[in-house]
Amino acid sequence: MSFTAQTPEAPAATRREWIGLAVLTLPTLLISIDVSVLYVALPTLSRELGASSTEQLWILDIYSFLLAGLLVTMGGLADRIGSRRLLLVGGVAFGATSVLAAYAQTPEMLIAARALLGVSGATLMPSTMALIRHMFARPEQMGQAISIWLACFMGGMTAGPIVGGALLERFWWGSAFLVGVPVMVLLVLVAPRLLPDSPRSGAHALPDAASVVLSLVTILPGVYGLKELARGEHVTSALVGLLVAAVAGTAFVRRQRRIEDPLVDLALFEDRRFTVGLATFLVTGVVMAGVSYAAAIYLQSVVGLSPLQVGAWLVPQNLVMLAGTLLAPRLDRRLDTVGLVTGGLVVAGSGLLLLGLLDTDSLVLHLVAMVLAAGGVSVPMSLVMNLVMGATPPERAGSAASLMETCGELGVAMGVATLGTLVTVIYRALLPGALPAGTSRASVEIATQGVSSAPAAAAQTPDLAAQVAYAAQSAFTDGYNVVGVLGGLALVVMAVATRRVLGERSAPVAGEDVRHEPVAA
Repeated sequence: MSFTAQTPEAPAATRREWIGLAVLTLPTLLISIDVSVLYVALPTLSRELGASSTEQLWILDIYSFLLAGLLVTMGGLADRIGSRRLLLVGGVAFGATSVLAAYAQTPEMLIAARALLGVSGATLMPSTMALIRHMFARPEQMGQAISIWLACFMGGMTAGPIVGGALLERFWWGSAFLVGVPVMVLLVLVAPRLLPDSPRSGAHALPDAASVVLSLVTILPGVYGLKELARGEHVTSALVGLLVAAVAGTAFVRRQRRIEDPLVDLALFEDRRFTVGLATFLVTGVVMAGVSYAAAIYLQSVVGLSPLQVGAWLVPQNLVMLAGTLLAPRLDRRLDTVGLVTGGLVVAGSGLLLLGLLDTDSLVLHLVAMVLAAGGVSVPMSLVMNLVMGATPPERAGSAASLMETCGELGVAMGVATLGTLVTVIYRALLPGALPAGTSRASVEIATQGVSSAPAAAAQTPDLAAQVAYAAQSAFTDGYNVVGVLGGLALVVMAVATRRVLGERSAPVAGEDVRHEPVAA
């Protein structure tokens, strides 16, 4: 069964819409570059600004905190004032705050600038997705547009470290933030001419204030709690944050059911395509974020690759992911949509199951596993985005897009907090029994901190240095084996659940207004 049957009365996109899509990829590409380039620039800017370890964490985290916290609000705002207007406002704000970040003189100034970048960045993603939903009425064209949009986001994440490295070799660290300024200037100049305004919903120009506050109190403490649990720090405050998030989230849902003009239309969840799409986004984000976190440590601290070599070994999986994203719409026109989604999840899960066979030097096997995982995930991601947006009325597209982005952000935070922490727990549980007899107390204490500390731990016991290092690497690899298998099983279970839910004939055709009675696909 395919959900991409063409709606006869839906007008085809013209050259104007496809040129407009190129405009919409600009902020998408920029945001992904901005996120990934900071990892390259952080050591340099921290040294020159004198940022402490705590300040470095805030420089990294404040952007994602506010981005995740405001996505739902900005999605609702886009539905009310128009996606194009919000995109232009966000573009101007993002460009201005990029300049502020580039010329920050203290860590506090940079943290404040990054916070403003998070606020402005939250306006861009829902706006671009909502405009795609409005510009491409035919499901197969919307699927192609979404795949191009998603490929640009992935391409930006891949290009970010390369761009950042090239800039830092020639200019000061602030140049990494100035990349976005000319892009946003171009966006503001051409968007009013090429992008249409989107239909608006709601009786009010602004979202319900209480709903906005409750959404912030739900997401911000939740993301904070997940990140702190992943680091193993401030556990008490992290648990309090998660409790506050749960209480506020319950109150948020009850208010959305009660008020006439909700920030999030809960009726969207009545369409199984919408619900399954969001669930797939969340589960895939959790699994891939947790596995990627462990993979980076494995490649550097166990296999012994340099950061440059790690980047080179990641190129194949990035290329496969880009190819799968771009090919998904073409495959969808020939094959069954649900079969492609479930098949991709099974392929990705099978790749992760191979991680259970890793040894301390299984570099080729690791490459094969991650290529299968990346390629398998890329097809469902593109298709479920199309399912979610196709199940959403155009006037609610901003809210739907913001919920997808929020699921992605929460998935990443939850993945590191759960699977990433599980690797550490297993490592610390297995390490004492793996260390050779005669290992000094100092070596044990240092090695327990993490596998990256293994060289320092080995230096404390020179006679047993090789055995101590190997014991630490083996303990971490065993933990990585478990995480890979659990992640693979989670994707396979998600594939089975998706087949059971979307495989029923009562699901509506993609592109049909969810306010109508469902028709058989």
